Formats: sequence, C-alpha cells, structure tokens
Amino acid sequence: MSSWLLRGVVMSVLHIVTRIILGFFVIAAPLSSNIGKTIALVVVVLVAIIWGGFDGIKDARANPDPDDYEDLTIRWLKVGLFAAVISCFVCWVLGTLWLNGIGQAAFWIDMTAGVSFVTLIVYVPAFFGVSMGRFFVRRDQRKAELAAEEAAEAKTTEFAPTA
Repeated sequence: MSSWLLRGVVMSVLHIVTRIILGFFVIAAPLSSNIGKTIALVVVVLVAIIWGGFDGIKDARANPDPDDYEDLTIRWLKVGLFAAVISCFVCWVLGTLWLNGIGQAAFWIDMTAGVSFVTLIVYVPAFFGVSMGRFFVRRDQRKAELAAEEAAEAKTTEFAPTA
C-alpha cells in the first residue's frame, strides 16, 4: 500500500469516528454542540499537523539538501482528497440510514462543500507540519555545521604561529 493511501485511510477513519462521536455528543448535549465541533476539528487538525511534521522531519533527515526533498505537497493533497471523499460519503450514508445528528447535508452538497472543507482541514495543517518539521531539522543541521566550523577554526588558530 502506498504511503499516501495508508495516510488517507487513517485520516478518513479518524474523520468518520470523530463525526460519529460528535453526532452522539450533539444529541446528548445540543446546547454544547459548538464545543464538540471545536474539539472534533482540533483533533483532526492536530493529527494532520503532527503526522505532517513527522513526514517533514523524516524527509529533511533523508535529504540534507532542500533541492532533494520529496514532493510532500502532492502526497498530502492526495491524502486530504482521498480522506475527504471517503469520509464524506460514509458519513452521508451513516447519517441517512442510521445515525441522526451526524450533520450530513444533501448528497451533492456533502460531496462538494464537505469534500472541499475536509480536504483543506487535512492538507493545510499537514503541510504546515511538514514545513515546521523541515525547519527544525534544517536549524539543527545549521547549528551542527556552525559548531564544526568553529571547532575547525579554533584548531587552526591554536596551531598558527604568532609573530
């Protein structure tokens, strides 16, 4: 299974489970639905940021030169789109046939607006995480290079004859 497909399956399952839990929460406490929606959104966004960050760290360590980085933009766009289509369709079916309160709309609205929204809440945070992961690795690499240069310079000045 390709890496983007695995990530897409996991993110779609996460989104489906989050919406099911949110549906139960909205039915149990309708006046607190905004809190539940916020928590559900934060969970999905945090998972995307963290997973994207791990991808960025892994990629930056494997490719010290930024010109050699993998194209994680397209990988995470595929993940977001796959997760969106699958999760919106499954949640629409669940909401239509079984679970009230899941918050589904008409089929075509869910498959256009819903897919667009879910794609963005997976893709944008994940790419932010990728960027941050790469940034932290590059920062550590620059610190190590600077320390090595300073150590080499200290050695050369230590043995240089003074006039």
